[in-house]
Amino acid sequence: MGRLILEHTLQGHKGRIWGVAWHPKGNVFASCGEDKAIRIWSLTGSTWSTKTILSDGHKRTIREIRWSPCGQYLASASFDATTAIWSKSSGEFECNATLEGHENEVKSVSWSRSGGLLATCSRDKSVWIWEVAGDDEFECAAVLNSHTQDVKRVVWHPTKEVLASASYDNTIKMYAEDPVDNDWDCTATLTSHTSTIWGIDFDADGERLVSCSDDTTIKIWKAYHPGNSAGVATPDQQTVWKCVCTLSGQHSRAIYDVSWCKLTGLIATACGDDGIRIFKETSDSKPDEPTFEQLTAEEGAHDQDVNSVQWNPVVAGQLISCSDDGTIKIWKVTE
Repeated sequence: MGRLILEHTLQGHKGRIWGVAWHPKGNVFASCGEDKAIRIWSLTGSTWSTKTILSDGHKRTIREIRWSPCGQYLASASFDATTAIWSKSSGEFECNATLEGHENEVKSVSWSRSGGLLATCSRDKSVWIWEVAGDDEFECAAVLNSHTQDVKRVVWHPTKEVLASASYDNTIKMYAEDPVDNDWDCTATLTSHTSTIWGIDFDADGERLVSCSDDTTIKIWKAYHPGNSAGVATPDQQTVWKCVCTLSGQHSRAIYDVSWCKLTGLIATACGDDGIRIFKETSDSKPDEPTFEQLTAEEGAHDQDVNSVQWNPVVAGQLISCSDDGTIKIWKVTE
């Protein structure tokens, strides 16, 4: 059995902490919450501390933050219906752009691998794709209304300009730009969960996706491209995503976040039962019928709901979490 070892417990935000995000270099992270502030933390010696507090960008709760792949920009999604773009171009972090258009709460934000596209989603049921048009300029490239309910999460594919979104309508949708007319279209709808899908994440090469839900299960989805060796039909020459594994029985409440480590292949979950659990693919796992085992679980990782977990992109086995209990914790997983 593996172990989840607590390395640091950090406080600073007032109220619940909704999101944490590692900088691409893995030596800095940002956090956000209901105090309408973003904190940027860095490591000095063996101590993590807040280096910057950004408190003038939003009027309501900040739900999610994400660094651009180059690490120069930070995007924040807020219940005030805006997404703010922060950068350090002048030496100090400042809000250089505010993206408006959603009718109400923005729930999630994600940068494409190239850094040239940004996606946002909202309780207004829409997904917006923005093009980075120049320094601090963003243009709306598409408004996608494929979901029938509140959209909880958007995540870009790690290598392609393919976007995934997860919703209160119990589905995941995939989007890609049509090379003929340059319009963004929904290319696939993934159905199997029986309640709200809170979180999604791709594996390292983007051939699989993990999802977590209010239905207390985790599901693994696999991409089957046109001409695949498994003989899975691909109508209209579009990639088909099939649910190839369901993990149930480990969580007693809604699972709010899931992170698939690009370095180790481990999957971490954040749950409403205050726990964090780590899953590992088994050695005899088959490509079309993968199997995963629970490596370790920290039942009382936090005192209240765990809202977010994210693997460090550089330091293998390092995990960050945040909670309604107002703390951020940094963990080390040992196998």
